[in-house]
Amino acid sequence: MIRNIVFDMGQVLLPFDGAEHAARYTENAADAALLYREVFCSIEWLQLDRGSITEAEAACAMCARLPGRLHPNVHTVFERWHKDSACNEGMSRLAGELGDAGYGLYLLSNTCQRFHEFRTVMPILDRFDGILISSDVLLCKPDPAIYRLLYKRFSLDPAECFFVDDSRMNIEAALFTGMRGFAFEGDVGALRRALVREGVSVGTGD
Repeated sequence: MIRNIVFDMGQVLLPFDGAEHAARYTENAADAALLYREVFCSIEWLQLDRGSITEAEAACAMCARLPGRLHPNVHTVFERWHKDSACNEGMSRLAGELGDAGYGLYLLSNTCQRFHEFRTVMPILDRFDGILISSDVLLCKPDPAIYRLLYKRFSLDPAECFFVDDSRMNIEAALFTGMRGFAFEGDVGALRRALVREGVSVGTGD
């Protein structure tokens, strides 16, 4: 029986489009493409999620690959991207319904230390029973170790958990560690129907 719902953040609770952010913080398409490639598609962006590099170190490495005119834009990205984001209202409503129905709510996300500042854009997180982010524990999905840490830290039985993530690779890792899940592609109705199929007491939204 499913007793707990575990949510990813990016592209689940919080829509994220690096190309859109890059365009917002630049003045032309060419510069937007450069910023997107060297910031949002960079190794350093992933290292920030792992917690293995500081923001200052990441920005320095990114700037070294970009023309000087874009160096201020890199710093703007770090300061602004989360402030210019908004939560997925449909997912927040669903999480609220699940909490009201008595299900445990948990967050398992690959994200950087800025999370501790920008979590305020997702008020629904105040209702969550537990939060585990990659940069706090120096582990990233789909490493099975971060899933097992989630279970241990919050005394969860993976067989009683259901995971919602936008990455099929992360869902496969969840299955490998004993937690069922659903690869979310933006359709909250499809997720609701998947939860109902698992015996979760929630409306289908139809």
